[in-house]
Amino acid sequence: MAGHGAPTLDVAAPDLKVAIVAASWHTEVMDGLIGGARRGLADAGITDPDLIRVPGAFELPVVCGRLAERYDALVALGVVIRGGTPHFEYVCQAATMGLTDVSVTSGTPVGFGVLTCDNEQQARDRAGLPGSAEDKGHEAATAAVATALVLAAAV
Repeated sequence: MAGHGAPTLDVAAPDLKVAIVAASWHTEVMDGLIGGARRGLADAGITDPDLIRVPGAFELPVVCGRLAERYDALVALGVVIRGGTPHFEYVCQAATMGLTDVSVTSGTPVGFGVLTCDNEQQARDRAGLPGSAEDKGHEAATAAVATALVLAAAV
């Protein structure tokens, strides 16, 4: 499983302003990712993050780019399931490169919680749902907060 060897990040940052930006496709998986992100932020003392919904993973970068100056950290969540056409590769690459560009250009950490899976079962296994092996929403939120703390300490 991809989560093997993942670090344990202890973060406390109740004063950070954080937004969860979440795609709308695959409701069950997205509900799990959002729930995991909220749990991760609550573990860091952030109890009231903003939730902004977008149509799909392709739209995550433009919305995160616009929000980056208003937040200390962003958590980008989405899921793309491989189909029979190259569309999967295009959307995955656009979301990944776009979110990377937002983070590097703006200096605002973007927790990457975009699942890129071969099938729906793989997505459910990573979504933080009951019975899931991993909680990528929680991991993305924790990574965004931890990175914001590193940047704040480095200034």
